[in-house]
Amino acid sequence: MRVLGVDPGLTRCGIGVVEGTAGRPLSMLGVGVVRTPADAETPDRLVAVERGIEEWLDEYRPERVAVERVFSQHNVRTVMGTAQASAVAMLCAARRGLPVALHTPSEVKAAVTGTGRAEKAQVGAMVTRLLRLDAPPRPADAADALALAICHIWRAPATGRLQQAQQAQQAQRRALEQYRAAQAAGAARAAGASRAGEARAAPAAASRTPGPLAARPAAGRARPEPPAGRRPDRTTDQRPGSADATPGEGSQ
Repeated sequence: MRVLGVDPGLTRCGIGVVEGTAGRPLSMLGVGVVRTPADAETPDRLVAVERGIEEWLDEYRPERVAVERVFSQHNVRTVMGTAQASAVAMLCAARRGLPVALHTPSEVKAAVTGTGRAEKAQVGAMVTRLLRLDAPPRPADAADALALAICHIWRAPATGRLQQAQQAQQAQRRALEQYRAAQAAGAARAAGASRAGEARAAPAAASRTPGPLAARPAAGRARPEPPAGRRPDRTTDQRPGSADATPGEGSQ
């Protein structure tokens, strides 16, 4: 893996290129600094930084770019210039489709020296030892850029496994959400079909069910009205002597 490390800054932007893999000896391919005049306007200085980084990218063709993550400082003016140079470095890498990784100073120091509170002299000494150099790179910005590249090479396998695990977890979460959505949609369709079946069956059942008048048994045929001027027959009791019998019928 070939990594270009960038220690961003407007006055001095450290650049270092390291090649190798984790667990094996590393080799330095190039190291330097992109400088801009302090009395120049900020836009012109940013253009100079961009041109310098592009030259390094053209010459060494790195596979990845590691940039120091900007953190808050007391000097707002300094941190603003560092952040602007960092953005230029990320822009140059993204324009070429190169992956960009950000590492904090504490991460770099811990990866190279074993402690996140190491001084710049310790970082330079460890960079010299790890890359088998004759002397520490100067200025310190150049050594920091090499340390960034070393940090990324050593952390890349673990970072890649972590990213793969996170991606797998996200894919599993999306699959579970899709499964639950499909289950909910199926239940909703089943409930809708059940309600539709009940609605279709209700009119048919109502047409087959007899009404209250049709269900009532017939009480008997209605008697026809007697002709005008004729007495109605007494059918309650026709026995002789009955109170309802017609006078004179019992003696016959």
